[in-house]
Amino acid sequence: IITATYRLLWTVLLMTPVIVFNRKFRKELIAADKKIVILCAISGIFLALHFTLWFESLKHTSVASSTAIVCTEVIWVALGFRMFLSGSISGKAWLSIFITIVGSLIIALADLSAGGNNLTGDIFSLAAAVFAAIYTLIGRFARESMTTTVYTYIVYFFCAISLCIALCISGLPFTGYGSSAIIVGLLLCLFSTLLGHSIFSWGLKFMSPAFISASKLCQPAVAAVFAFFLFNEI
Repeated sequence: IITATYRLLWTVLLMTPVIVFNRKFRKELIAADKKIVILCAISGIFLALHFTLWFESLKHTSVASSTAIVCTEVIWVALGFRMFLSGSISGKAWLSIFITIVGSLIIALADLSAGGNNLTGDIFSLAAAVFAAIYTLIGRFARESMTTTVYTYIVYFFCAISLCIALCISGLPFTGYGSSAIIVGLLLCLFSTLLGHSIFSWGLKFMSPAFISASKLCQPAVAAVFAFFLFNEI
């Protein structure tokens, strides 16, 4: 939760001057529909829950298992897109969803037999996937009338507030974790948020949320390779 909080605080800190000093974005933010802003706030809360549970899962299970299961987000997005946004899902997509579910169950069963807290980590990852799906689906709706910059700023702002509140409730201090925590937070802000989540948010206006979520399926493969070399996770 410390890592997630630093990540979002850095993001809001870097984006605020862009919003404040750019007349176009400033006017759009001031004139934003209150209902859309409330939806963005809810989206930010779910994003905070996603970050918290996903990062927590990495304490209990492997990088490969955690990222593979969190990417079941594509299932929940596809189902939500069909149920709430009147989207269509092809037969091939349903087959892909079924294969993804089977794959996730295989991972969970393997982790269960391995003992320890691996299954707990898998459950946290699954919950994080559901929360990410809600965040993505709300983004699809909000992006119809908002620019990427203003939409993401509102979401990240409320996400940061939610994480700070969670930090206060947990009784953890905001400081005292060394410079590495601050640097990691900054790097996550730059590469995973501004160059990651924000690009996905941009794409929501032009492509279906199911496609956006499916593009994240590259993540488990890449993360597993890095984890092999960095943490000797085979």
